[in-house]
Amino acid sequence: MYGQALAAGGLAVVTGGASGVGFAAAQRFAQGGLGVVLADLPGEALDQAAEKLRGIAPPGTPVLAVPADVSDAASVQALADAAFDAGEVAVLMNNAGIARPTGSWEDPDAWRAMIEVNLFGVLNGVQAFLPRMIAAARPATVINTGSKQGITTPPGNPGYNVSKAGVKVLSEMLAHDLRQAEAPISAHLFVPGFTYTGIIARFMPEKPAAAWTPEQTVDHLLNRMEAGDFYILCPDNDVTQERDKRRVTWALGDILENRPALSRWHPDYADAFAKFEQS
Repeated sequence: MYGQALAAGGLAVVTGGASGVGFAAAQRFAQGGLGVVLADLPGEALDQAAEKLRGIAPPGTPVLAVPADVSDAASVQALADAAFDAGEVAVLMNNAGIARPTGSWEDPDAWRAMIEVNLFGVLNGVQAFLPRMIAAARPATVINTGSKQGITTPPGNPGYNVSKAGVKVLSEMLAHDLRQAEAPISAHLFVPGFTYTGIIARFMPEKPAAAWTPEQTVDHLLNRMEAGDFYILCPDNDVTQERDKRRVTWALGDILENRPALSRWHPDYADAFAKFEQS
């Protein structure tokens, strides 16, 4: 479906598009022949990203910068209005996200902030754009950025894990509902691996050997979208696709075998998991 959407032209809307994976995706969409609507919080970062993209996009490629707060439904509706005023939307990438420290019974404000941005930000995008994308009856695609922390839910940041687990379920339901509606629109759950972005660069000045660049991650995304994948779990230089599969399989096994929650990190199961992961 992505190839058909690309061939038909139009616009790619990318939230969280001022940096990192969002900006790398915007570059690839422009190089593929789409106009780009960069959406991010207002400020210098968004303005500079738009100028940079105009400088590297093919001549004549429209590039718009639209300030938007994805946690605010009215702001995302205004983003949709601006995008549809500029042309037909071929790609919607709900990518904006934040991370804040949380504990299971602590940090309620951080919990709410992440759920508002990471989960409701995606829902706001879906609800603002999809009715008009469906009505247009043209090939298009929706990409929702999730996280492996929303699938295997490792200890350490329960608020973030919950927000991204919600994105997984929302994306699954969206794909099903689009299929039932017979809309020419595909949906994809995009799950980056360890990716060296500006957030990581703040405390790791040099790219770790294990990390992929945003461009590598986006190239993997587009290759798997072209193949028709819904679940797109990206590897990196440390975690292979096979290793990801083993981890996801073990996590599901906690339910099927009634093991303790998150048994991968339970001391009684450490050796069993290590053997399973390497088997």
